[in-house]
Amino acid sequence: MKEGIHPTNYRPVVFKDMSNGDMFLSRSTCKTSETVEFEGETYPLVKLEISSTSHPFYTGKSKLVDTAGRVDRFMSRYGRVKK
Repeated sequence: MKEGIHPTNYRPVVFKDMSNGDMFLSRSTCKTSETVEFEGETYPLVKLEISSTSHPFYTGKSKLVDTAGRVDRFMSRYGRVKK
């Protein structure tokens, strides 16, 4: 790797998928104040809403991920209307 092309804070970081709890280790410059123990070592933690382990495109499962209740709000407003 060439010297001096990466930022100084380019380090190993654990990413955690909050929808299913899966964690994976990668390198990143993300700023975070939380840490987690992963495979016997302590790393900075970045929380994700969705990753490749829970996204329907990668899993092949049709799963509705709605953290803000938008679908329920839509169905309560317009679910009664039929053509």
